[in-house]
Amino acid sequence: MGTYEPNLSAEMSDQELSRAIEQLKKEKNAVIMAHYYQRDEVQRIADRIGDSLALAQYAATTDADVIVMCGVHFMGETAKILCPDKTVLIPDADAGCSLADSCDADEFARFVKAHPGHTVISYVNTSAAVKAVTDIVVTSGNARKIVDSLPADEKIIFGPDRNLGGYINSVTGRDMVLWPGACHVHDRFSLEGIAELRRMHPDAKVLVHPECRKPLQLIADKVGSTAALLEYARTSEASEFIVVTESGILYEMQNKCPDKTFIPAPAQDAECQCNQCEYMKLGTLRKIYEALKTGKPEVTVDPEIAQKALRPIRRMLELSK
Repeated sequence: MGTYEPNLSAEMSDQELSRAIEQLKKEKNAVIMAHYYQRDEVQRIADRIGDSLALAQYAATTDADVIVMCGVHFMGETAKILCPDKTVLIPDADAGCSLADSCDADEFARFVKAHPGHTVISYVNTSAAVKAVTDIVVTSGNARKIVDSLPADEKIIFGPDRNLGGYINSVTGRDMVLWPGACHVHDRFSLEGIAELRRMHPDAKVLVHPECRKPLQLIADKVGSTAALLEYARTSEASEFIVVTESGILYEMQNKCPDKTFIPAPAQDAECQCNQCEYMKLGTLRKIYEALKTGKPEVTVDPEIAQKALRPIRRMLELSK
């Protein structure tokens, strides 16, 4: 993935950029999809916002000719695999994922080969090449449902997130073989910092993403995907929440629950009361405009890998209905 340098005039305001993006969308029959962890202004102009499962579902059904995937690179790959005849753009080609990077495709293939007779389940936060040696793809929102759908005695490899895999083992009674990967954002939340926030806000509910370490899962009032945490906050009678996932989700939480208070949990050794993914924050209005204007950076996937990766993604979508 090379660095893409936009050439748009720096004088354009966010409001002007938003209007220009809207015009280009109409001209090119484009749709903008954004993950909950994107910048507030990106979520504001997106046609669809959601977690990885929702974005994959949207991509599979859209009639747009161009998809601008405001997220990280594996999300763009997933959209391209599902929509090979569409143009898939990503605002910044350097928007990678530490979790996907923690699972090298060749090493994972050797790991799978070393465990014959196992069904291979891979988290969506993986490269297309890892998905190509996978039987079923899952997200944090559907992983438990999909694992529960398999026979109780089925041998399973789960990769790459050890924390999510450990959580699924704990709630399903499985003993899946886990690849030892992790998300650098969710792995660095401070247990002590969250405990201090709880002392300061004794009535607050603690919402924890399952990519977090087990001690944080154990103190949670709710463990779930970004979409599940959002729904819990929306339906809960509580008025305060300590949010233990990437802080971009607070934008949509506040939109859905304007009368409630959301407190971002800190990272270890953090100077601020937040924990952000630097890759998710690479997407900007300026880069979205430039991507639509030039058709770059475009996401491509090797056709042979894409064909192999499509099957486990489709199986995920079928099992998620």
